[in-house]
Amino acid sequence: MSIRYQMNKTSMQKLQKELKTRSEALPTLKAKETALRTEVKKAKDKFEELKVQKEKLFNEQAKNYKIWMEYSSVLTIGDVDIELRNIAGVKVPKLKDIDFKVRDHSLFAQRAWIPSGTDALKKMAKAHIELELMEKEMQILYRARKKTTQKVNLYEKVQIPQFREAIGKIKRFLEDEENLSRAGQKIIKAKQEREFQEKMNGEAA
Repeated sequence: MSIRYQMNKTSMQKLQKELKTRSEALPTLKAKETALRTEVKKAKDKFEELKVQKEKLFNEQAKNYKIWMEYSSVLTIGDVDIELRNIAGVKVPKLKDIDFKVRDHSLFAQRAWIPSGTDALKKMAKAHIELELMEKEMQILYRARKKTTQKVNLYEKVQIPQFREAIGKIKRFLEDEENLSRAGQKIIKAKQEREFQEKMNGEAA
């Protein structure tokens, strides 16, 4: 990216304004980038933790696969309530509640382990949903961190140096113009003084 400018004071003032905006925003962006890096790591650690918990739950129930073959489904998920929370200026999904629907069933007609099996299914369903949401959170935070890093690099390594360089060039150009103007004025003044002096000398003769 190259910035466009003209060799005049108006263009220089515009560049100075752009430079100030980016220079003031850079510390905030860097702080956000650091915060997001921390949050990405937290989300990744939490994801791994939930993954282990889910695998443990599923492995425990996998041992009872023969029993589960006899399980008549009394549990369904009515609704999953998800809220958006703000983490380092980024909105991420968080599980608020799960509306489980338990179908009416006779405790006498069903096997004795059905209630505990239903509770186990609730835990497994919750673990699965929490893991999916944590993966989503991790991806959102990672993209936000990447985008912020790109903006930091754009400001710090590209735009700010380019604005400073352009402002420096305009300043030197204007200074050279001013020096040339002053030199020209001195030459004109000296010429006028010389002509005046020659005129005076001619009249005196």
